[in-house]
Amino acid sequence: MNKFSEFINELMTFSDIRPVIHLSSAKGYRARAEFGWNKGLYTMMADGKKIFMHRSSIPHSSIQEMMPKLLASLNNSEVLTKKLFQINFRTSGTIVLVTLIYHCPLKEDWNQEIIKINNTFKNISILGRSKKQKISIGEENIMLTCDHGESNFKILQNDTGFFQPNFYLYPQMISFIIKHLKKSEDLLELYCGCGGFTLPLAKNFNNIFSTESNKHAIKLLKESIMLNGIHNINTARLSDNETVSALNNDRAFRRLDSIDLKSYKFSHILVDPPRAGLSEETINLSKKFKNMIYISCNPKTFFKDLEKLDRKIDSIGLFDQFSNTHHLEVIALLK
Repeated sequence: MNKFSEFINELMTFSDIRPVIHLSSAKGYRARAEFGWNKGLYTMMADGKKIFMHRSSIPHSSIQEMMPKLLASLNNSEVLTKKLFQINFRTSGTIVLVTLIYHCPLKEDWNQEIIKINNTFKNISILGRSKKQKISIGEENIMLTCDHGESNFKILQNDTGFFQPNFYLYPQMISFIIKHLKKSEDLLELYCGCGGFTLPLAKNFNNIFSTESNKHAIKLLKESIMLNGIHNINTARLSDNETVSALNNDRAFRRLDSIDLKSYKFSHILVDPPRAGLSEETINLSKKFKNMIYISCNPKTFFKDLEKLDRKIDSIGLFDQFSNTHHLEVIALLK
């Protein structure tokens, strides 16, 4: 039984609605990829074994093209490979952000060597990281222009924040939500990250209030809001449970001094929680909202939370973010 059949069988205990399945190519789909470094090659674990490689077919073509060229340049420098243990890639589709992570401090000779590599390649930004140290060669953030069929927008991301990994399914996820939205007024969004869903949904709501505990992600979102000229999004650095406390008037937050929560007329709540799912406090808060958009990277916790939410499924989509693996991303609109 494949992962889609398993999900549908479990879904049948909650609803007779069948999910819309969105498949992905098995190659060239990853907008971000992380590799170990060993013996002058990239490494990754598969089926409990370490694989050595010059390049991988899974990342986006812009990363694939960069991998062997970067490998050759690094292997020509003892300074750049000393204590190097991980190489991470992110792409906007054109610009590739490369992060080199080390087990030793980065000194001036490292800086001189990496500038040579940066000047050799086009469309690349490089970051060096070691304990309590970060050196930027080029821009620290990359900008993705996304067209999801309804409109397009620009979103900034960096090398540490979460961002949807599948370059091609991400726009389809946005389109699925917009297609199935019911009458909307204001949106409360928890776990908003750097705004992967906040920004494209701004045109579908009167106002959006988005919260996220990661201060770097909130900073990026605020910059993206300005970049797109959007005026109906307010953000605050709050965890899920802090957001609950703020909305229940249990606690005052100085981070909300300029935001009047009582002025909102929330018709929807959107949650995109970590793999562990929703806290009990968030589940209780969500029951005050007529409509709910639940984005899940873990079907097991999605079904666990669905049982507690006491809601009916209005529409549901499955997104094969990681082809040929057991992983599934779920988007459900609940009423």
